[in-house]
Amino acid sequence: MAKLILTQEITGLGTAGDVIEVKDGYARNYLLPRGFALMWTKGGEKQVESIQAARVAREHASLEDAQTQAAALSSKAVQLTVKAGASGRLFGTVKTADVAKAVEAAGLGTIDKRKVEIPTHIKSVGSYQANVRLHDDVAAVIDLEVVASK
Repeated sequence: MAKLILTQEITGLGTAGDVIEVKDGYARNYLLPRGFALMWTKGGEKQVESIQAARVAREHASLEDAQTQAAALSSKAVQLTVKAGASGRLFGTVKTADVAKAVEAAGLGTIDKRKVEIPTHIKSVGSYQANVRLHDDVAAVIDLEVVASK
């Protein structure tokens, strides 16, 4: 078992700054190469504090603010304009950063692209849903309307 410090939130493992224990192969082959975690050392406690302080600064100020934004996100569909072929198939796929930009362009506030989860790969025009974790206790579902650019 490898002891690690998470540098960003990983669904099912924890949030940035958490000290976790995972199997060696998962740490060596996935978490460490992608920069999702650092090896834990005795001197790493200072890193844990700075990572947690940065996470607190990025999070919503309060639970009420997160609930207000969740209600706004769930109430309106977000239109996402992307390049597509004549048959409606996209050139590429929709990324979490694209969803975050579309939410901001729709006037529904700003969200961190790392908090967006797209359950299925979006490779054609149509209606889809994405999940956003706004707070530890608040999650919202965004309705996405993917349309082809003209």
